[in-house]
Amino acid sequence: MEFKLKASDILEKEFKTGLRGYNQEEVDMFLDDIIQDYEAFEKKVSQLQLENKQLREELAEAPKRTAPVQPAAGATNFDILKRLSHLEKHVFGAKLYE
Repeated sequence: MEFKLKASDILEKEFKTGLRGYNQEEVDMFLDDIIQDYEAFEKKVSQLQLENKQLREELAEAPKRTAPVQPAAGATNFDILKRLSHLEKHVFGAKLYE
């Protein structure tokens, strides 16, 4: 994403004054607030773009790191359920089965 303006463009912008122009001090204070917000938005956008890139890379690598789990040869559904039950007891404690 590319921005049309930079914070420095806002800072250096000069306005012509007319016969009954705006209070220049007020305009400058307002532009200072805009510059601060603009810089914060630019920083946040850059940070989010970097985070997005990192997450996309992690997502692309995930299938390579995760191998499908294969049950042991000759294991029956009963054996698998029994092992799962033991794991649940270990992880969640005996309170789960009280």
